[in-house]
Amino acid sequence: MIQRRFAVLLLTAALATIAGCAGFNTVQADLSTFGEWPAGRAPGSYAFDRLPSQQAAPDQITPLEDALRPALERAGFRAAGPGARPDVLVQVGVRTTREGSSLYDDPIWWRGGFGIHGRPWIGATWVINPLWREDRYRYQREAAVLLRDAATGRPLYEARVANEGSTMGSDSLIHGLLQATLADFPRVDPKPRTVTVTLP
Repeated sequence: MIQRRFAVLLLTAALATIAGCAGFNTVQADLSTFGEWPAGRAPGSYAFDRLPSQQAAPDQITPLEDALRPALERAGFRAAGPGARPDVLVQVGVRTTREGSSLYDDPIWWRGGFGIHGRPWIGATWVINPLWREDRYRYQREAAVLLRDAATGRPLYEARVANEGSTMGSDSLIHGLLQATLADFPRVDPKPRTVTVTLP
């Protein structure tokens, strides 16, 4: 009986560990989409369209384009062959913004650094929270994709994803955000919604 309970406990722990590892392999992001992808239009072929600043830094933009290719293929697009005219032009961009945390951001609640042992201020005594650090930052990570009709240049579909955390994020995380841009193509909804993607 004790051996059976131990076996069940061991199995439960193993399953919890597997579930935890799977959670580390995914990323959640807020997705907003805009445009008017024509009803009944097939995705078709694509080619990347670089801004002049991106053309000047191919070593920075090429990895982002390569990371977006699987998402484009899952959405039904295919790369245009050499010399072939694509159906859509694709632009991609990524940025990470760092926001600092000030000691005086929120003097009443524990998040700002003041309070009594992590609780709201409830009396006349003020203390500085020893857990507050000068180097606390939040990083806002964003990725954007724009699809244009190659023949007319008209924007057809725009997707923006945002995710924040305490680090700049790895290349794998940035690639995951790019995957999230086309998570529910061609649905258009400017209201941010949470999507979950598996990191490459």
